[in-house]
Amino acid sequence: MDESKLDDPPVHHTQKWPINLINLILGELKVQRGITAPLLVLYATWYTRYIITTAFLGRLGQLSLAGGALAATLSNVTGFSVLEGLCVAMEPICGQAFGARNYKLLHKTLIMAITLLLVSTLPILFLWINVDKILIQLGQEHDISLEAKKYLLHLLPDLVIYAFLCPLKSYLSCQSINVPVMICSAFGLVLHVPINILLLSRGRGLEGVAMAVWISDLVVVILLAVYVLIRELRKEGTWEEGWWEQGLHDWKKLLKLCGPCCLTTCLEWWCYEILMLLAGRLPNPKQSVGVLAIVIDCDYFLYSLMNALATCASIRVSNELGANRPNRAHQSANISMGIGAFFGLIGASVMVAARGVWGRLFTHDKQIARNVKKRLLILALVEVFNFPLQVCEGIVRGTARPKLGFYANMTGFYLLAIPLGAVLAFKLHLGLAGILTGFLIGTISCLFMLLVFIMRINWDEEAIKARTLTSTTEKVVIDQEDFKNLA
Repeated sequence: MDESKLDDPPVHHTQKWPINLINLILGELKVQRGITAPLLVLYATWYTRYIITTAFLGRLGQLSLAGGALAATLSNVTGFSVLEGLCVAMEPICGQAFGARNYKLLHKTLIMAITLLLVSTLPILFLWINVDKILIQLGQEHDISLEAKKYLLHLLPDLVIYAFLCPLKSYLSCQSINVPVMICSAFGLVLHVPINILLLSRGRGLEGVAMAVWISDLVVVILLAVYVLIRELRKEGTWEEGWWEQGLHDWKKLLKLCGPCCLTTCLEWWCYEILMLLAGRLPNPKQSVGVLAIVIDCDYFLYSLMNALATCASIRVSNELGANRPNRAHQSANISMGIGAFFGLIGASVMVAARGVWGRLFTHDKQIARNVKKRLLILALVEVFNFPLQVCEGIVRGTARPKLGFYANMTGFYLLAIPLGAVLAFKLHLGLAGILTGFLIGTISCLFMLLVFIMRINWDEEAIKARTLTSTTEKVVIDQEDFKNLA
C-alpha cells in the first residue's frame, strides 16, 4: 500500500477553495473544541487550587504570605517544574504512538515516565530539606526563609504523589481522554477548601496549608489510577501489551526528549520564580513579594486556558503526524496559532477588567491592593503575546522537537527578559514595573523566534520522523481503517 495516498482525503475540484477553507477551519475548530474544553476545566481546577492556597496564606498574615509564596516559588523552581518538564517528553511519544495505533509504546512509556520521575524526586528532597540555608545565602530575610522551609517540609509527600500524577494525566490527555481527568481534578479542588479549613481550625497554620496541597493531590492520583486500571482491563487484545517490556532503545527515545523538554519547561517556570527572587531584593521585600505573588496568580489563572490551548495543539499535531497526515498537522498548527492570538486579546481584556478587585481577593492591605492594580496593566500586555507563545511551544512539542522551545526560552527570557528587568528595576529604580517590563520584552522576543522556527518546519519530513519515533523492534501495521478512525 502506498502510504502517501493515506495522507489526506482527495480534494473535489468542483468545490470552490473558499468553501473548502471554511469547512477545513470549522472542522478543525470542532475537533479542538472537544479537546480544549475539558482541558480548560482541568487546568482551571489546578490553578484555582493554587490561588486558594495563596488566599489562605494571605489570611495568616504578611509573613506567612511572603514565606509561603516564596516556598511555592521554590517548589516550582526546584521540584514541580522539573517533574513536569520530564513528563512533557511523554507528549510527542504518546501522542504520535496513539496516532499510529501503537498501544504497546503507550503502555511502556507510562511506566518509564513514572519510574524516571520517582528517581528524580531524590535530589529534590535533599534540596528542600536545606532550603533555608540557600535562601539566606541568596539574600532573603531570615524569618521569611524559615517560613519557606516550614512550608516545604510539609509539602514533601507531594513530590512522590506528583511523580504518579503527571504521567497519568499525560497518558490520558495524549489519547484525548480528558473528561475523566477533569472530573477527578474537580473533585480534588472541591475537597481542597474544607481540608484547609479543617487543618487551620486545628491550629496547623502554614503547615496545614502545605499539607492540604498534597492531600488533595493524593485523592486525584488514586481516582485516576483506578480509572486507568479499569479502562485498560476492559480493552480486548491490547491492554496487556508492553507494560513491562522496556528496552534500551525505548529508554533512549524517552531520555533524548526528556533533556530539552525538561529544560524548556523549567526555563519558563524558573523565569517567573526568578522574578520573585528579584522582588525579594527590592526595598520593602515583604510587600514587593506579596504584590508580585498576587499579580502572577492572575497570570496563573489565565494560564489554565493557555495550557489547554498548548496541550491541544501538541495533541493534534502529534496525532496527525503519527497517523502520517503531515498536511493536516500543518493545518492544525496554523489554526492553533490563530486561536492563540485571539485568546491573547481576550485574556488581556479580562485582566484589565479585573485589576480593580483582584488584589482585594487575597489581602486586606490597601497598599498591596493598589500596587496589584497598577502592575496588572503591564501583565495584561504580556498576555497578548503569551497566549500565542504557549501555543507555539505546544506545536514544537507535538513535532518532537522540544529543542526549538529551549532555544527560544533561553534567548528571550534569560538573555533578554531577566537582565533587562534587573536593570530597569535596580538601576533605573522602576521596581516591580521594571521587572515586569523586562518580562514583556522577553516574551515578545521568544514568540518571534518560535514563529520563525515553525515557519521553517518541513511537515513531510516530520511525518517520516514520527514513523521512526513510534517504531519498535516489531513492525507496526497501520491499515486504512485505522486512519478513518483517527479522522
